[in-house]
Amino acid sequence: MSFLELEGKKFLVFGVANRKSIAYHVGQVLKEAEAEVLYAVKSREIKEVACKFLPAGSQIYVCDVAREGDIERLAAEIRREHSPLAGLVHSIAFANYSQGVKPFHETAKGDFLQAVDISCYSLIHIARAFSSLLEREASVVTMSISTTRMAAESYGYMGPVKAALDSTVCFLAKSFSTFSRIRFNAVGAGLLKTSASAGIPEYIDSYLFAEQLTLRKKALATREVANVVAFLLSSRSSGINAQTLIVDAGMSVNYFDKGIIKRALRNFP
Repeated sequence: MSFLELEGKKFLVFGVANRKSIAYHVGQVLKEAEAEVLYAVKSREIKEVACKFLPAGSQIYVCDVAREGDIERLAAEIRREHSPLAGLVHSIAFANYSQGVKPFHETAKGDFLQAVDISCYSLIHIARAFSSLLEREASVVTMSISTTRMAAESYGYMGPVKAALDSTVCFLAKSFSTFSRIRFNAVGAGLLKTSASAGIPEYIDSYLFAEQLTLRKKALATREVANVVAFLLSSRSSGINAQTLIVDAGMSVNYFDKGIIKRALRNFP
């Protein structure tokens, strides 16, 4: 038995889109720990692609969390085909950046509510639909960001949406504690090189800047985030509940790095 004790345990991972997805790396870590991994992807088209890069024989289900009835349909399907789950991974987010960056106060109501629905409310909906399919001491992990108190223009209204997600984790943990020992936690990741992040305006500049802000001067790897997710899914993290664990390679303590300050002020008189 390995340290994480995940052998033979069954997990459902939402959000795989390609090899760069956090969800993909989480699945890889879990498979290496000899856990059984089920995947939920957004569409049949993504499923066809995923069949080519996920391990042979992977069980892949289609679930668009924004489509009415899809979450309940998936829960019923999982109930028919599988024993109780040891945990869930919610790695789902969406923001409409099709019109580029706008000042925050110009955020369209429809865009904001859509982002909340897919990125935040879907966790509540999934937790409710799968509550009876989870083991009594199961673990649910969602993906947040390293800080919701930094008003990055390019990230826009997704900052408040992720803040809502962090709060949702706390309220779900409290709510589920009335009938189970199921834990809810989030991983607050620093900037990563994923396909989803590539759709954020001006992201590459922020990513490169974040790399310089890390204490090690090396960007955060998606695999490092996946390792923390696996830890939170394991019984080794049984004392952690209703928390957001920050994984940013020290970026959040290094905003006043003297080298960066020197370069920033180089062109000042």
